[in-house]
Amino acid sequence: MSTILTGAAVAEHNSKESCWVIVHGKAYDVTDFLEEHPGGSRIILRYAGKDATKAFEPVHPPDTLNTYLDPAKHLGNVNMQTVQQEESEDPEQSLIKERIQNMPPLQACYNLMDFETVAREVMRKTSWAYYSSGADDEITMRENHSAFHKIWFRPRILVDVEQIDISTTMLGSKVSIPFYVTATALGKLGHPEGEVVLTKAAHQHNVIQMIPTLASCSFDEIVDARQGDQVQWLQLYVNKDRNITQRIVAHAEKRGCKALFITASGGTAVDRSQGAARAISSFIDPSLSWKDIPWFKSITTMPILLKGIQSVDDIFRAIDAGVDGVVISNHGGRQLDTTPSAIEILAEAAPALRARGLEGRIEIYIDGGIRRATDILKALCLGAKGVGIGRPFLYAMSAYGVNGVNHAMQLLKDEMEMGMRLIGASHIKDLNASLLDTRSLQGGHSGAVPVDNLSLGVYDSLQGPRFSEKSKL
Repeated sequence: MSTILTGAAVAEHNSKESCWVIVHGKAYDVTDFLEEHPGGSRIILRYAGKDATKAFEPVHPPDTLNTYLDPAKHLGNVNMQTVQQEESEDPEQSLIKERIQNMPPLQACYNLMDFETVAREVMRKTSWAYYSSGADDEITMRENHSAFHKIWFRPRILVDVEQIDISTTMLGSKVSIPFYVTATALGKLGHPEGEVVLTKAAHQHNVIQMIPTLASCSFDEIVDARQGDQVQWLQLYVNKDRNITQRIVAHAEKRGCKALFITASGGTAVDRSQGAARAISSFIDPSLSWKDIPWFKSITTMPILLKGIQSVDDIFRAIDAGVDGVVISNHGGRQLDTTPSAIEILAEAAPALRARGLEGRIEIYIDGGIRRATDILKALCLGAKGVGIGRPFLYAMSAYGVNGVNHAMQLLKDEMEMGMRLIGASHIKDLNASLLDTRSLQGGHSGAVPVDNLSLGVYDSLQGPRFSEKSKL
């Protein structure tokens, strides 16, 4: 019978030279892992000799230690009655509980922005900071949404729109509406069940879920939550060790994933002490290049798409490389600031593809800043097959759980049907560039509309959902 460790025995190992932590009642020697930890050594050392379960759970899949830590470093069970516990409830958590009791009812959320309003008040500050933040000055993050406002509709009248069909196919899979749940990291920061919540809602609405490499839940947990013939895709950060990458891809295909989305961006060595976003970027292999595409095509039969396209030239190169599609994306404005929004790149790409006779050669998706079904309609009119939506579903999940995500998806469906009627299109195939006025985009950012501060000063602004009692965290 293995020895049961005491809390005092674990507490002795509380330094960089000998660092033990407790997770779910088991002790682990993570001394040799300190410098390899993507989040840096500082966060682990904060819990050296202590119970790290509460800090571990929101940001790590449950199989992390078994996967990445040598079995010899698994020290055994701990008698948790002998472990000195931290204060069970901090002041912030007490205030959050109070805010939750006074939350607006779910039906008070009339659009996706409303979920953000509520989530901000009921999430921990650190969790909110990660979900809501962008790179540097956050110019790109804000522009991702505001760029849609530069595009105007040109509706058609006297079109029979009694019956509206917003269903379509994406990579051969039938879906009820042309959006998918895009990959976002660390779902358990917002909800204890993490990405599984999104899986459940996606099934409810026949929406595709893209499984993130950096989920809080394990890949298999997310796949196991799938129901019936529900479709899931895999988003992949490419590991430097191609054997590990190949195992991930093979396992995803074996478990039924229908497409592989390779995140293509310039990863490099970073100071990993600067928060979750910086730590995540340290996973990306900076040597990934176009020369790797044939290898990926050789290891899987899944359709391959490149996620992170930010120029028209790279769309052409993706076509030449023989991939099945691209996602125009600046990664939610989390990486290089002052890159253009996806909708702007799409508007530039559409006529260029037509000019070369390449329209329809690959499926094009965009993500970043989509908050209304009118944003989806604009993207489809410009040639996108569908759009990815991430943060709004995280906010809905963080505030209201699976019911919140279900409600958010239904709001988009309702908006989509109304928008189709009002622009004069009864089917997705009817959407085309003639329904849009994109002249404000043609001048680039010099065509931006200035803010009318005078009118804003007298405008009775729209209000988000209200809490029954206001208190600041």
